[in-house]
Amino acid sequence: MASGANLSVTDLRRAARHPVDFPAIVEHFIHGDLHLHVCNISAHGFMVDDAERLARGDRIIIRLPVVGRIEAYVIWTRDNRAGFQFERIIRLDDFVAVIDQLQPNPRLRRPR
Repeated sequence: MASGANLSVTDLRRAARHPVDFPAIVEHFIHGDLHLHVCNISAHGFMVDDAERLARGDRIIIRLPVVGRIEAYVIWTRDNRAGFQFERIIRLDDFVAVIDQLQPNPRLRRPR
C-alpha cells in the first residue's frame, strides 16, 4: 500500500512564484513543531530552503497571514529544499493580501 499524499494535481510549478522571507513554525504530524524558512510562495504551494527532516508525502500545517492555518504536502525534495502543495488553492484576493504582508517591498512583488 502506498503511503503519503495522494494529490490529484502534483505539477503546478508553472504557477507564478513570489519571493518571500518568511520564517514559520509549522506543525508536522510526526516530528511536532518545525522551524522552516519559506523562500517563495504561490497560490498552490510554497518552497522552503531548510528541509533536512522532510520527505516526499509528509503533511504539515502552516499558519499564513490572512489565510490562517492551511495543510500542505511535500511534493518534492532536493538537497535542503522542499516544495509543498496546499491542500486547497488559496483564493486570488486572499493570496494578494498574503503577498502584501509577506513581501512588503513593492519592487520585489511580481506584476499583477
